[in-house]
Amino acid sequence: MLSKGNLKDVTSFARETALKAGKKLQRWNKRRNRISFKGRVNLVTDADVASEKYITRTVVKKYPDHSILAEEEKPQEKKSDFRWIIDPLDGTTNFAHNFPFYCVSIALEYEDEIVSGVVYDPVRDEMFYAYQNGNSFLNGKKISVSKQSKLEKSLLATGFPYDIGSSQENNLKQFGKFARAAQAVRRAGSAALDLCYLACGRFDGFWELKLHPWDTAAGKIIIEEAGGRVTDFSGQKYSIYDKYILATNGKIHGQMKKILTSS
Repeated sequence: MLSKGNLKDVTSFARETALKAGKKLQRWNKRRNRISFKGRVNLVTDADVASEKYITRTVVKKYPDHSILAEEEKPQEKKSDFRWIIDPLDGTTNFAHNFPFYCVSIALEYEDEIVSGVVYDPVRDEMFYAYQNGNSFLNGKKISVSKQSKLEKSLLATGFPYDIGSSQENNLKQFGKFARAAQAVRRAGSAALDLCYLACGRFDGFWELKLHPWDTAAGKIIIEEAGGRVTDFSGQKYSIYDKYILATNGKIHGQMKKILTSS
């Protein structure tokens, strides 16, 4: 069983690791990055690879018995109840175009539950973090979700799947509905940061589909510890391995779910 002290320690470790990885990204940002493609619009840069190698190497050194699931490399499976879930650079397309909205995301899963999460934005030097039953924080200050209860006054966020050009399953129709129903919708290009912006009240709601575990693992616990709610589109319990995510301040959850389930 993990104690609060243990969780505080692993979160401090994740924060330090994310901070150093973020600084490395900023140094890479000043260089000429080599860009390759995992799909038509799915990029990977040298910075992604370098950041992930640093994070995984640091985790293995500190916790050699823990499993690791990261975006760019094959999973490192161990006989352990612990799994680190890592996105070394969330917002790669933004990074490649020098659009300043990207981050490092690190989470710890214990017995299939996310118990610690850290998201670091190196551009703004903003460190979001949380651990189970320990509240959520931004640069050391406690944060909470917004109190907005009306969808028409809410600012929402979303993203589009990489296969939007070829798949009939996308959220374009939902985007149109929410654009008309809410005050506004933003699409900034980093799900991890979108979730953190929801946790600190900058956004009121978020939905997306076809994300990966490393996109939402840290953000999920940061939202929940900030008082928000995370489910699938139908309002059922959300797993980071699920296909659909709906996250809100809790007060507009039903209103967003109604639109999503009617699409």
